[in-house]
Amino acid sequence: MEDKKIKTKVFRPKFDNDLEIIELSREKILDDAIFSFGTINDCSLENHEAERITFKQVIFNNVIFNKIRFKHIELMEVRFQNCDLSNVDFSEASLHRVEFINCKIIGINLGEATLRDVTFENCNGQYAYFGYSNCKQVAFIECQLCYSDFKNSVFAKVEFHDSNLLQAQMNFSNLNGIDFTSCEIEGICVNIIDVKGAIVTPIQAASLSALLGLIVK
Repeated sequence: MEDKKIKTKVFRPKFDNDLEIIELSREKILDDAIFSFGTINDCSLENHEAERITFKQVIFNNVIFNKIRFKHIELMEVRFQNCDLSNVDFSEASLHRVEFINCKIIGINLGEATLRDVTFENCNGQYAYFGYSNCKQVAFIECQLCYSDFKNSVFAKVEFHDSNLLQAQMNFSNLNGIDFTSCEIEGICVNIIDVKGAIVTPIQAASLSALLGLIVK
């Protein structure tokens, strides 16, 4: 699947045609557990904690994650669609060819995560935490990311389109080459060196100059 808004090639997950339904239970959600080639639909996962759990070739559809802590989770060829992942702890996760579509990811913790070919589309990610993450070929499309935290992240071929980055934290992240012209970036927190080479509109440039303590006459 291609998105005309994305200049960088971000690969979407591809799935086998014969995915089976996966029934998750507390007995199955254990450290190092592996779930693959299936769909998880219309359910609520609550109060689960596991490390290094793996999901491969899995579609989550209309799933609510409540008080979930899956540190070091590995997601490969995974789609989250119409899911609520608010405040989920996916810290130090590994994501490869993953997409979040129409999801609620308020306060999600993806700190120190590795993201490769990941798409966030039409997601509410207010207060999402991506601090110290390593992002390559990642696209945010029509997302609410106000008050999100990307401090000390590594960006390579990362794109933001029509997204709200109001008062987002991006200090100590290299924003060179990132196009913010279709986004709301008022109050974004950055250092002078961070925004070198970033692509902004004249109005955004004036706003940034004030934020950085410059006086424009």
